[in-house]
Order: sequence, then C-alpha cells, then structure tokens
Amino acid sequence: MAISRVPFFFALFLLASVASISASDDSDSNEFVLTLDHSNFSETIAKYDFIVVEFYAPWCGHCKKLAPEYEKAASILSSHDPPIVLAKVDANEESNRELATEYDIKGFPTLKILRKGGKSVQEYKGPREAEGIVEYLKKQSGPASVEIKSADDATTLVGENKVVIVGIFPEYSGEEYTNFTALAERLRSDYDFGHTTDAKLLPKGESSVAKPTLRLFKPFDELVVDFKDFHVDAMEKFIEESSIPTVTVFSKDPADHPYVIKFFNSPNAKALLFMNFSEDFDSYKSKYEQVAGEYKSKGISFLLGDLDASQGALQYFGVKEEQVPLMIIQTNDGTKYLKPKVKPDQIESWIKDYSEGKVAAYVKSEPIPESNSEPVKVVVADTLQDMVFNSGKNVLLEFYAPWCGHCQKLAPILDEVAISFENDPDVVIAKFDATANDVGGSFDVKGYPTLYFRSASGKLVQYDGDRTKEAIIEFIQKHKDSAVQETVQESSSKDEL
Repeated sequence: MAISRVPFFFALFLLASVASISASDDSDSNEFVLTLDHSNFSETIAKYDFIVVEFYAPWCGHCKKLAPEYEKAASILSSHDPPIVLAKVDANEESNRELATEYDIKGFPTLKILRKGGKSVQEYKGPREAEGIVEYLKKQSGPASVEIKSADDATTLVGENKVVIVGIFPEYSGEEYTNFTALAERLRSDYDFGHTTDAKLLPKGESSVAKPTLRLFKPFDELVVDFKDFHVDAMEKFIEESSIPTVTVFSKDPADHPYVIKFFNSPNAKALLFMNFSEDFDSYKSKYEQVAGEYKSKGISFLLGDLDASQGALQYFGVKEEQVPLMIIQTNDGTKYLKPKVKPDQIESWIKDYSEGKVAAYVKSEPIPESNSEPVKVVVADTLQDMVFNSGKNVLLEFYAPWCGHCQKLAPILDEVAISFENDPDVVIAKFDATANDVGGSFDVKGYPTLYFRSASGKLVQYDGDRTKEAIIEFIQKHKDSAVQETVQESSSKDEL
C-alpha cells in the first residue's frame, strides 16, 4: 500500500511534530472494535446505517498510537443510544488490497464513515484521541444540521474556536431549505451546521433577516459573514473560501490545526513564514497580514508558523533552523521558492518579485554521495539529470521513504535485481529518497514505493508489476535498450540523411 504525498498528508506530517497522542500497553486487547477483512466486509457494512472503519497497517506508527484511543472510543460508543460501531481493516494485507483500492486508501491510518449500509462514504476528519472521537462521532451520527430554538442552543453550537454555518429561514420548506440540508449532509464531516427561524437567537450578526440567509461564524478575520445564494455549489464555494483565515497560524495550539489542514488542501499557491514567535512577532505579523490581504485574491494562501512547532516543516523542506525568519512559497506542482533571514520590510517586495517571475526556484537535495559503490545506486536531486536522464543507460529508479514498511521489504529484492545486472553496463538499478529530495515534474510520485523505468532511448514508464525479483528482471529485459546500439542507430540515421 502506497503512502500518499498529497498536501493533506503533508499537513498531517507537520502536525505530527506537535501531536500528543500516546500509546498504551494494552493496544492489542481489542474487544469492541470489529475486525473486518475481504471475506466479511460487505456483509457486515450492510447491517449498519452508521459505522466507522479504520484502514491501517500493522507497521504504521500512527496506527499504533491510535489503536488504544480507537478501542477506548469504541467501548464508550457501544453504550450510545443507538450504539455506534467502530471497525478496522488491515489494508496492508494482500487479500484486502481490493478493499483499500475501492475506498481510495492512500495513507495510514485512514478512517471512513459509512452510512446507509455503505451507500454513502465520507472521510473521518475528527480528533484522534478517545474523548474527541466520541464527541465527533456522536455529532456525525445525529442530524446533519441541528435546530436552534433558543439562545442557549445557539451559544452551544456557535463556539469561540470553530467555523459554524447556520441557515436562517422564514420556514423550514422551499428550495433554499432543501438545498441547505443537502449541503449540510455533504459537508457535515467538515463543519457544524444549524438552522433557525429567528436570527435574534444568534450571538452575532444582523438580527433582522427577511429572507433565507446563510450565516457563517468563524473565530478570525470578520467573525461573521452572510451569504444569500442558495445554490449548493455556490454555498460550498463560499464556505470553503470563507473558512480559511487570511493568515493561518501554525503553533502548538490544537485549535489552529484544523485551519492548517484546510490551508494545505487549498488549491492556491502557499506562502509560509516560519519564525520564532517570541522574537519581534508583532512587526512580522502586521506586515505579513497586510501583504496577505493584498494577495489573497491573487491565488496565494498565507501561513505563519512558530519555529517551536515547525520542526517537521523545516525537515520537509530541507532547510535549517538558522535560516529563520524564513519565507517559502510552494506551488501546486511542488516547485519551491525560498527567502532566508527575511526582514519585515522585505516581505512585500519578495512576494511581488515572486509573482512577477523574478525569483529562482529552490531544489531540495541530499549531498552527493562520496562513494556510490553499492549494487543499488543512490540518486539525489542534484544528480537526477546526470544519473537518470543524461546517462544513456536503462535506469530502474525507486522513489522511497526510509520509514515505509513496503520500501524496507522491497530493498533486498532490488539488491538482488541489481546484482543480477552487475555485468550489464547498460542497466542501472537506483533509489531516490523522496522525503529528502525534491522529485521534480517528470515523475508522478503519490506513494511509496514508486518505481519508474527510463530506457536508454528515453522512454519513461512506471512499473506497477509484482514486487518480486523475477518480475522486475523480466520487466527490465522487456523494456531495456542497448545504449551502444542506440548510438549506432542514431549515427546511421544521420549518415542516411
């Protein structure tokens, strides 16, 4: 099973450095979590109107940390009226691969909420500790939108640290109300929804509302925003755009983390300023917010990260702590731009230079190995062109992560493949640590391990066959070219011309 490298999981990678989930010794004593596999999955899911399924891998560290919390939550929720059932599937098991593919499992652990016997599937986007899991699933198992009948109901729903959407209607009927309920069902895993016929009950905003209004409450920027277009797609776009702060703050405060994930899921280019919040914070923040306000409409989202919470980010980008205050811009194709030791009065001019194409891209690379004599050669970003694209050889290149269990399993197999070709000067077996080097646009690496083969004549194809020595060797033999033959053929063609 491949591990996803899409922005959402990058956000989780950053948050992992400040996560506080702890494992306990009784993680194997599961009593309330149902164990499912390919033989009983469909039959079991069909029995429930609401069930939560965790797709996990036994070697995954985050899965191990989640296990006791998930079991504790399952125990508590078994007494809920009606009971809420939690289940799990070992997506690492070969026999469950089809299930993992069907449910688009790209990383571990992934939790899915299945409704109506599995006919409706939603991502679980709640907490990863028992108490939070319980509260989140109680809401998810209830109505998508709760009716607000009193000021106390409104106060309970509209908290100080979350985005809440309330529909205000003269009556609970008509196209606007129908579209609102459909929207609430679609986005219920992301936001809390409420509805009322009396705007005076709500804590903020205009209290006199004559026609259907969508009111969004948020703990940042303008705090309350109204919207009156009740087409479902228009409402969804409004909510997604309004629920991302002009500047997203990344710190150790868990209240920030949902907005960090939303920030990285945004389709915009992403500007990140990492600094020590205890040093000259106000001057940086005020200037950064000013620039963010100017460029928000130009397709750039902004994040301000505290150095103390951002060690994972520095590791991801391959930069060093002594480079902060550090500005980074990352585009959707993964291209990065850096401005180390940035000063407050340089922020605006650097963003302007970037937007005008005047800033050179940054490529993260490990040092070039002093010795590269092992059967499987090491490729880094700075040697990718020479060793793969300009080598004139047939190259099988593995993109891997050091922590990936499947990569570790594949390593000795690739060693055997490399040894089998050691007398063939036209074939190279190589590996590329995709967590420590920028991959570049020629390869579509969405999981680990990913293998590509580039022939001596320049044909690039992804390998998706069996991960056995025999299968890989057969593939290389079928697709390889002779570098010498290619040179002769090219010379012959030129002579004929």
